[in-house]
Amino acid sequence: EGAFDYRRTVQPLPRLGPFQERLDTLLAENEARHRRDRLRMTRIHDLLCREGFEGSYDAVRRYARRWTEARRKDAGDGAPAFIPLMFKPGEAYQFDWSHEDVEIAGKPMRVKVAQMRLCASRAVYVRAYPRETQEMVFDAHARGFAFFGGVPLRGIYDNMKTAVTTVFVGKERVFNRRFLVMADHYMVEPTACSPAAGWEKGQVEHQVQTIRGRFFQPRLRFASIEELNGWLEAECLRWAATHAHP
Repeated sequence: EGAFDYRRTVQPLPRLGPFQERLDTLLAENEARHRRDRLRMTRIHDLLCREGFEGSYDAVRRYARRWTEARRKDAGDGAPAFIPLMFKPGEAYQFDWSHEDVEIAGKPMRVKVAQMRLCASRAVYVRAYPRETQEMVFDAHARGFAFFGGVPLRGIYDNMKTAVTTVFVGKERVFNRRFLVMADHYMVEPTACSPAAGWEKGQVEHQVQTIRGRFFQPRLRFASIEELNGWLEAECLRWAATHAHP
């Protein structure tokens, strides 16, 4: 007989033991605060640890997400099982990477381009990097939010390795801890697309093709990546000024 192969497909609810009631209280108190005054999940985890909790940050975050979903359902505002394609202003952004061929200092170079798009206004932000690392993911978000002048409530991502550690069935994910700290800092709720369901972030998927044709063809030539990024940001501003926003 073949070896027994067990693969967990559904992530279980975290076991918090005697701290579940305390966490429920902290979450309820936090929900009652104004959004800008709410505690980050890392802070709530820290408060529990100071009281003797020895569980992981991810366990607290997963429980908090289930708790929030349950509250929405009780209020008749349950989250849909799919990612909606209609968005309110400030509700969400989409993030993805593309690779583009450019010429830097007279030499051909393939750069990684971070692409962000506000789902409601369709405003775009793109920035080139020599490679895709977590530090560059963080930098792209910081610069993108500064460019947009604010932070939406939710971010929609592909299952990129710099963000997602483990993919379960449906939309259950284990996000990378450092990525979660970044999301927590901006008070963003990250949402991952289902595998092979790029349509769930179709705006930015379409943007990749559009930006490639309008910005990167014919091949761009600059003395440095910094000069390239200055030009790209100016083009994003021009795009915002010349395109109608729904």
